[in-house]
Amino acid sequence: MTSSRRLLLLPLGASLTRGRFSSYQIRNGFRGFSTVTSSEPALAKLEAKYAVALPECSTVEDEMTKIRHEFELAKQRFLNIPEAINSMPKMNPQGIYVNKNLRLDNIQVYGFDYDYTLAHYSSHLQSLIYDLAKQHMVNEFRYPDMCMKFLYDPTFPIRGLYYDKQKGCLMKLDFFGSIEPDGCYFGRRKLTRKEIESMYGTRHIGRDQARGLVGLMDFFCFSEACLIADMVQYFVDAKLEFDASNIYNDVNRAIQHVHRSGLVHRGILADPNRYLLKNGQLLRFLRMLKDKGKKLFLLTNSPYHFVDGGMRFLMEDSFGFKDSWRDLFDVVIAKANKPDFYTSEHPFRCYDSERDNLAFTKVDAFDPKKVYYHGCLKTFLQITKWHGPEVIYFGDHLFSDLRGPSKAGWRTAAIIHELEREIQIQNEDSYRFEQAKFHIIQELLGRYHATASNNQRSEACQSLLDELNNSRQRARDTMKQMFNRSFGATFVTDTGQESAFSYHIHQYADVYTSKPENFLLYRPEAWLHVPYDIKIMPHHIKVASSLFRT
Repeated sequence: MTSSRRLLLLPLGASLTRGRFSSYQIRNGFRGFSTVTSSEPALAKLEAKYAVALPECSTVEDEMTKIRHEFELAKQRFLNIPEAINSMPKMNPQGIYVNKNLRLDNIQVYGFDYDYTLAHYSSHLQSLIYDLAKQHMVNEFRYPDMCMKFLYDPTFPIRGLYYDKQKGCLMKLDFFGSIEPDGCYFGRRKLTRKEIESMYGTRHIGRDQARGLVGLMDFFCFSEACLIADMVQYFVDAKLEFDASNIYNDVNRAIQHVHRSGLVHRGILADPNRYLLKNGQLLRFLRMLKDKGKKLFLLTNSPYHFVDGGMRFLMEDSFGFKDSWRDLFDVVIAKANKPDFYTSEHPFRCYDSERDNLAFTKVDAFDPKKVYYHGCLKTFLQITKWHGPEVIYFGDHLFSDLRGPSKAGWRTAAIIHELEREIQIQNEDSYRFEQAKFHIIQELLGRYHATASNNQRSEACQSLLDELNNSRQRARDTMKQMFNRSFGATFVTDTGQESAFSYHIHQYADVYTSKPENFLLYRPEAWLHVPYDIKIMPHHIKVASSLFRT
């Protein structure tokens, strides 16, 4: 966990909806980069078709009739998935997606975080953190005993949410800092659009309001977001006054205690089969790097005994190297205190794992056989002479792991575990079907509002508007439910725009993928390019509404 959280949202540009297929491909026919369907021929055919079908519009009623006609045709085509969707390229769930060009042959040093980068955990971990934090709040902060009955709900939170410490709302924001209409909760109750506008005046979060928001960005934030919402809901149901800021501070302190006290570490190591996910490809990837002459270092905030226990468990079945994971790394640094590591001038201390104490001698060189605690980036660079773009660092937390290295000139790779599942859903015909439905209805609504003003709407026009809005909402709800029933997808909003979390990935990650070992799918000297048909997030594919019209 980290306390380095703030909202920073600046528009980078609008998504492109037209383009051509990129030539880059991964194995098995998957795309590793961005793909957008070229829709110009379909649109031209569509225009010709309707030019024959209906006379040129000269009045509002004529245009409404045409929109109604197109909507009725679309509804008939909504009954079956268009054949064209089946032929659209799939995105690779294990692909590497590129925000900034990266030449792997230039990378000589590979650095790794531990939690949710080298080590991946089962869903049971979130329940463990939730329960331990809940107990601490009841026992130490004197929260009501009733709170002990709370249970972690894995279907509620996603990564990248924001909590408003002033108003007590948990929300999802889009790329430009606007509140997702169906993704704002007070406790466990979803707020309506009217309630959001009543509280905030508008859905867009201004600078003053942004100061009260905290981002929940790392993988441990799932339990934190759920516990915040449950505590708020308890006070609401009990009709007790409370300060939303105090709720956040207490939950955050409890979560921090669970980690810093070692409670969660002891729980994981006591039952590693329950919490840790073994992966034989990890050792293969690390050994491949060593065989290619690359330097490797581990930089983590976790204590060494926890990392050592986890790595021994993860590698005990891999090639018989149970006790040799240390041989893979040239430098091992634990309790690094990121993100302060990147800006402080704290000295390194040599750690004696057998005696569990720190040496007092100055560290002016790194020994691969030793473990180091604390330290800072400035001294690290002075000792190793590893500078700039020859270094790439892998981490899961966009702020505490990647923002510092990015500013220091290192290349950065974000490890986002949920990316794999979300791409798998994106690839399903049922999702693309709903996305295409949403886009065609959105286009018809745009034409409707461009034609009819409020005082020009007849009863028939209003009926058409209601049908379009209802159909759009159904498509939006269906897509949302495929990802998460409360907040939808991590990377996009219900309307298909990129989320605020996507903005931060774009800002701090040169590349992103679901696991480090996905790099095994690429040659070690590969050049990873930003696709020329880039929208905002390279792994997104947008289904053209014209597929229903051709």
